[in-house]
Formats: sequence, structure tokens, C-alpha cells
Amino acid sequence: MASEIEVVEEVESRNEDESSTSTAVVSGGVGEEESLRDDVYTAAAYGDMEKLQRLVESEGCSVSEPDGLGYYALQWAALNNRTAAAQYIIEHGGDVNAADHTGQTALHWSAVRGAVQVAELLLQEGGRVNAADMYGYQPTHVAAQYGQTAFLYYVVTKWNADPDVPDGDGRSPLHWAAYKGFADCIRLLLFLDAYRGRQDKEGCTPLHWAAIRGHLEACTVLVQAGKKEDLIVTDNTGLTPAQLASDKSHRQVAFFLGNARQLYDKRCDGSTRLGKLSKLGLAPVLCCTIFLLLTTYIHAVILGTSPNPFVHNQLCLISFTMVNVECPVKFLFDSASTLPKLTAAGALFAWLGVFLATAGLVTFYRCSRKDPGYIRRSQHDSQNIKDDEPLLKLEMNHPALLAGNWSQLCSTCKIVRPLRAKHCSTCDRCVEQFDHHCPWVSNCIGKKNKWDFFNFLVLEVLAMVLTGAVTLTRVLTDPAAPSSFGGWLSHAGTHHIGALAFLFADFFLFVGVAVLTGVQASQISHNITTNEMANMMRYSYLRGPGGRFRNPYDHGCKKNCSDFLINGYNEDVEFIEESVESEGIGMMQIPHSSSMQNGTGHSHPINGNGHHVINISNNNQNSHQAHVHSAHCSHNVKSKTDSVPVGLGVGLGRNAARTALPS
Repeated sequence: MASEIEVVEEVESRNEDESSTSTAVVSGGVGEEESLRDDVYTAAAYGDMEKLQRLVESEGCSVSEPDGLGYYALQWAALNNRTAAAQYIIEHGGDVNAADHTGQTALHWSAVRGAVQVAELLLQEGGRVNAADMYGYQPTHVAAQYGQTAFLYYVVTKWNADPDVPDGDGRSPLHWAAYKGFADCIRLLLFLDAYRGRQDKEGCTPLHWAAIRGHLEACTVLVQAGKKEDLIVTDNTGLTPAQLASDKSHRQVAFFLGNARQLYDKRCDGSTRLGKLSKLGLAPVLCCTIFLLLTTYIHAVILGTSPNPFVHNQLCLISFTMVNVECPVKFLFDSASTLPKLTAAGALFAWLGVFLATAGLVTFYRCSRKDPGYIRRSQHDSQNIKDDEPLLKLEMNHPALLAGNWSQLCSTCKIVRPLRAKHCSTCDRCVEQFDHHCPWVSNCIGKKNKWDFFNFLVLEVLAMVLTGAVTLTRVLTDPAAPSSFGGWLSHAGTHHIGALAFLFADFFLFVGVAVLTGVQASQISHNITTNEMANMMRYSYLRGPGGRFRNPYDHGCKKNCSDFLINGYNEDVEFIEESVESEGIGMMQIPHSSSMQNGTGHSHPINGNGHHVINISNNNQNSHQAHVHSAHCSHNVKSKTDSVPVGLGVGLGRNAARTALPS
């Protein structure tokens, strides 16, 4: 049973007979070691149009024949994104669907580096977007294996490529993206309705592969877009993703997956009474606490009345039952309060505290019930999308996607959200300017209710300051209290138990709420959210040159505060990094020849990296058309190289010794 993919080492061959038949294109780093070959393959790889035209038109060289290694000139042009050279080759007889000995076409090679320009040319000239090689890999698989999200986006949206097609081993592009840890590819594929629960021949889902490799971000994206069933599904050996991560010593991933499953287990069914009650959160608790404190303040401090006899009787009963003695607090409730009458000024401040607390309850209700800035979910039906108009209902031509901002894709809501919007796992909705999910108000805090939330905090802080000051003043100025501290303490505990209880609770609540209010005020003055502060190192739009923190939305304290107080929110200033894609991505190095264990193969390094193929099988090593494939793996046995799968004949190795190492 295989649950991890191995790549065997490639050893460069020194056979002079094979070297004489191979071609070489030398990159800048080794340009002085070998002379450039005077052939169409080298010219195509470099995009040397003058040499290419001379070889074809003057010397009669063919562009439709493979080189000594079995690869076509059009493939080399596609690999290097040489659009002009590819166009010339096609015009002079090059077959856009010509396949090498592994069954790969030029379109497969263009997917390795995400050469969208060449891919567009190939497809316009009749290239088959669903062409599969000998292992069932289509261009979408290759793009996912190399993290070429833009290429995936292009061939799926414009040419209707299948983003969820399985290869020969039952693995979809989502499997490969999860295995390699390309979170952006995963977001796009999930957005395109790729099936999360697909199991390959090993019984592994994409989450299994992400867990095996220890890719925390990939696991996070898959879990957020998935359901409980994704966490408990087992592979052919009966192991869940969390168990696989633990078996591979990926402790952080195992903890995350285990915690996610516990959260699912604790969730109540929303259709039951308990489930509906749990959705209310802690908002009723906080509301009742404020109301109880406010009632205590009015009766014990403002009116100066004795505690409710019912409360006294209950406390006596509890005390007698617990310790079987006469109620020690009985006499506390039998004495009337000795607080003096309030003066006019004192009454003004006392009732002002009540008014502020009541106003705070109103803003609390508004904040709890108000839409925090939910972004409307996409209402598309993938079954009703016409084949000739792929994904038009999903607004795939959104400027954010054209700019390559894949993090704005929400695979759960199926929307392209604003840059500062985030998906709340508790509410299961995307929220504009997401700040945090507050359990005490049972709602998210976002663009549309942050003003109410901040007002609630400010009003309650002011109310607690005023009521606390009035209470402390009333207790300290009691004319009946003894002059000594001990006597005063005993007197207050006897006659002002309600006021002291209120003062104690008021103080501890004030500390927590005041700190939260200060933090919120600071963030408002800098136009940044709590979520952005907590993830400043993760979000690319909060990093400036050199990787240092930079807030592109900070317009200065004065403007930030004035905009928030007047409008109730701060406007976003979009920050989209422009990506410039040139025609020439880089130079290729083509070695003379190479050989592998148990077979002779050919390797074509890219920037010093070798090409190799991976075949997943139940045998330890299989020789197949000059390639060696090793895939006998076990959950309990670590692979000897533990390297990444590349899965096509133009894979990337890692060093000059042609050894496949993990990326």
C-alpha cells in the first residue's frame, strides 16, 4: 500500500555514444564550459529567431522531427515561453500535438513554468487541452504539480479544461496541489468545485496527502472548505489525515487536524433546540450580567435599599445545608442601609451612569443583531453552466484574479472577496474588513458594525467609571461608619454588602473592557483590524519592501479617526501587486545524456534541475521507458528520499549530480 511517493536518484551518464546524439543549451552559469549547438532545438530554447530562420530556410533543417532525446523543438520553445519561436515553428510544419516518448505535448511543457502566452498560441493553433501522457497527466495536473495557479486559471476559464480530472492513479490536480503544498492552487481548484473527497488508488484524499507532507496552510484551506467527513475518512490502511500527520511527526498539523475534529464534534445540530440555543452564544449572558449589575447599582447605591429578602433566604439555606450551622450572613440582610440621601449633583452623576449603561445596552443589541458586512454568497449552480461558457456566473474575470491575488478566493462562499475581507469559520460567511468574531456579542465584528461595537465599549467604560466613582464615594462618606479602618470595613460589610459586591464586579469588568477599548482605539487610529494585526506576517499586502510590516491603509491618525467617526468605517485603498511576466523566463541547460538506476533515461535540467517522471505503483522500482519509478511506501516507513512528486517527463530535479531531493 502506498501513501507516500518516492523519487529515485538520477545519476548522470558519461556514455560518449549517447552524448554525441544529444543537444545542449547552456545557461549563463555554464556558458563558458560548452559551446552552443547549432541546431533548431537550441535556437528554439533560446528564442534565437535569427539562427532558427537560418537553420530552417537556408539549411533546410526540420522543426517537426524530435532531437536525439525524443523531444521536439516546439516543446523547448514552450518550456521557455518563447512565443515568437513557437509561432515560427508551427508555421513551418511543427505539430502542436506532437508527443514525445512519454506522451507529453508542448502544452504539458508550457504548464511547467506557467507559460500562458505560449499556451494560448498552442491552443489557438489546435492544441488539445485534455491531452494526457502515459501516466494520465493532463496540463492541469502538471500546472498543479508546479504551483502554476495562473496557468490553471487560464486553461480552465478560457479553454474549459477539466480542473478535477483524475490521472492514471485516480489523483486529481487537487491531490497534487495538496501534496506539494500550493495553497493558492488549492483555493482556485476548490473555487472551481474540485471534489475534496476523491480518493485515489491508495484511498487517500487531498487532505491525506497534505497531512503526509506536513503542509499546514494546505490543510487549513482544505479543512475550512470541507466538512467533518473529510477529517474522519480513512485510506486503505485505515488511517485518518490526523493519524498520518502524527505518524510522519508533523505535530503542528496533527494538532490542528485533531482540534478541528474536536470542534466539529462539539458543534450542536442547528435544527435541535440545543443547537438553536448554542447559536445565541454568550450575548444573553453578557446582557443579563449588565442588567443585573445595573439593577444592583440602582437599589444598593442610588436608592440605598436593603437586599431582597428572597436572596437572603436562599443564601441562608445554602449556607445551612453546606456547613449545617446558623446562617452567618443572616444579620447582614436584617439591617437597613445607612447611606445618606443623594445631593442634586450626586444624583445627576449617579443617574448619568445608568443612562450610559442603558445606551450601551442599546448599542450592544445593535452590534449583536446587525449585519457585520457579510458578502453575499455566489448562487451559481455548477450543473447549469454551459460548456461553451465556462464559469461566467462565477465572475472569473475579476480584477483581483487577473492580478494573481488568489488569496481573495473563498472556496466556501464561492466568491472573490475584497482584500481585507476574511471568512469567519464560526459564522461560515465572508465579512468585509473582518476584525474578529466576538463570542460576547455572538457576532462578527466587521465593516458595518464596528462603529456600534466601539460605541458599546466606550459607553460601558464611561458607565463603569461613573458608577464605580459614585459607589465608592457613597460608601466612603457614610456618616454612620466608624472612624477606624477596621470598624469601617466591618460596617461596610454589614450595611453595604450590595454596594461592595457591585464595586468589586465593576472593577474587574472595567479592567478588561478598558484594555479592549484601548486596543480598538489604537487600531482605528491606524486603520488596521485585529485580524490583520494577528496575521501581519502572513498577509502579503501588509509587507513592504524588504519584508517589513507596512500598512497601506494608514492615512494618518487624524484622517483615520475622522473617517471612522463620520462614516462609521474606513474606506479601503486597494493594494494589488502587479506581476510582470516576460516572454523569456530563463535559460535551459540540456545535458548530453543521463542514466538512471535499473534503466537508461534522459534528463533535461532546467536551471540546473533535472527532468524525471514518477509512476505510482505497488512495486519498489519499475523500469518504464528509460525512467525508474519507485512508489512502494508505507505510513510507518519513511521513504529513502522523501521527495516531492513531479509527475511528468519535464520534472525538476535539485542539483548538478542529478539527485532528486525534496523541494
